[in-house]
Amino acid sequence: MKKKKRSATVSWVPFQKHARRMRAVHVRDLLAKDPRRFAGFSRTACGLLVDFSRQRVTSQTLEMLCHLAEASGLGRAIDDLFAGKHVNDTEDRPALHVALRAPTDSKRMVDGVNVARLVRDERARIEAFVTSVHSGLRTGASGRGFTDIVNIGIGGSDLGPVMATEALKGYARHCRAHFVSNIDGCQLADLVLTLDPARTLIVICSKTFTTLETLTNARAARAWIVEQLGEAAVPRHFAAVSVNARAMDAFGIAPDARFAMWDWVGGRYSIWSAIGLSIELVIGSEQFREFLAGGHDMDEHFRRAPFERNLPALLALLGVWNIDGLGLASHAVLPYDQRLHRFAAYLQQLEMESNGKRTTREGKPSRHATGTVIWGEPGSNAQHSFFQLLHQGTIEVPMDFLAPVRSSGGRQEQQDLATANCLAQAQAFAVGHSGKSVPPQKVHPGNRPSTLIFFERLDPRTLGKLVALYEHKVYVQSVLWNINPFDQWGVELGKKMATAMAPAVTAREKRKDQPPEIRDLLAKLDRWR
Repeated sequence: MKKKKRSATVSWVPFQKHARRMRAVHVRDLLAKDPRRFAGFSRTACGLLVDFSRQRVTSQTLEMLCHLAEASGLGRAIDDLFAGKHVNDTEDRPALHVALRAPTDSKRMVDGVNVARLVRDERARIEAFVTSVHSGLRTGASGRGFTDIVNIGIGGSDLGPVMATEALKGYARHCRAHFVSNIDGCQLADLVLTLDPARTLIVICSKTFTTLETLTNARAARAWIVEQLGEAAVPRHFAAVSVNARAMDAFGIAPDARFAMWDWVGGRYSIWSAIGLSIELVIGSEQFREFLAGGHDMDEHFRRAPFERNLPALLALLGVWNIDGLGLASHAVLPYDQRLHRFAAYLQQLEMESNGKRTTREGKPSRHATGTVIWGEPGSNAQHSFFQLLHQGTIEVPMDFLAPVRSSGGRQEQQDLATANCLAQAQAFAVGHSGKSVPPQKVHPGNRPSTLIFFERLDPRTLGKLVALYEHKVYVQSVLWNINPFDQWGVELGKKMATAMAPAVTAREKRKDQPPEIRDLLAKLDRWR
């Protein structure tokens, strides 16, 4: 282990020297000097085309980054992830989201347990439940089938299902999905005005069945069902994804409407698990299996491809280069497909909750900048809002452009225009616009690094590949930075403090233990309650 650390440390030295030289290089010059740059700086795998020819890198940069990955023990770290080693060391558990999308006939022994069998059995239960809803065998208290699904969760129990159901609207054949996450009550209040309770199935997603936001909304939804249909309707109108059997008993969840999670699946990696129940209820089990298969396709590529041709590894290495080499602390995700409008929000949690850490696996302060600020919106809208800052602002932001070649909405001429916009913007960010005849206000400096990710169409299998691509990107970066991407102590602290704060707000007499600045603020707010 010590030898690995020394080797990785030494490898960062040429990284920093090379970065100092490359900061003076313009992408425009890299493109102009090499007419075949696209061929050398693009890769195709798993039905994805990744073009990073507009990144501020050379062949020497790529060689150095791959050497850094080797010196950091990336190969062994990938093997450890798939073997079920306890890569989540602070919580002493594996991170086996990859097992959720492996073929059902596989075998994966972890700590003496065949987790592949656990996944296979739970998948069978989920598919049986989905079939019973779609066939009308499972009905609400009035005997009528379900038309609407309300998913109640937060974080990974909300962002994944929201993103995927929006992305796969073209594959919706069954129920309509709605989502409730925030604790302020507005989402549910708006929904109940439009839904027929007799035809609404509510899915509660909370591993512990104790998350404050989720349980608050779940109790409000339960009260609505009871008010409209009576207490006896609760077991017919609720399902849950949780491990807390006692809490589900008390709530009234029917035994055949409960689905398992495991501690080796983190929330932001749980879209492949029973947390995806709402997605499956919308697109059907056959298409959800395609989504899983896409994730597995990317897993196999990630495990086997050499680093210089490995899509997740390359995205990760380019990210580390931009963050630690070029000092770029923000990253925009720009899909040129409206159905991916929640993809950036999904990646915010995946990347920022995973790698937003300042402490190494050994408990020491990191010597590197880790993580980045992920944000973004669909491309055409973004062009008419924040692209101005990206083009001419004083900060530089790397970008990922994502686009299907074939239209998701069946309007190919319009998708072609979207693709033209995507290419034009990427080119403008790279080469800029300047010259003696250009007024200062119209100068675009260019030199903004970007990566283009194209695919034939946005279907369930492709979405699975994209999600797994970014999951593995996050893991690779965590290895280079020597941090644990699977815990989230910053989230836990906020939960703990909110629980302690709640009585001070809801029961005014319980404020004596709060800091004076909180007591004084609440006293001011009381006049508006």
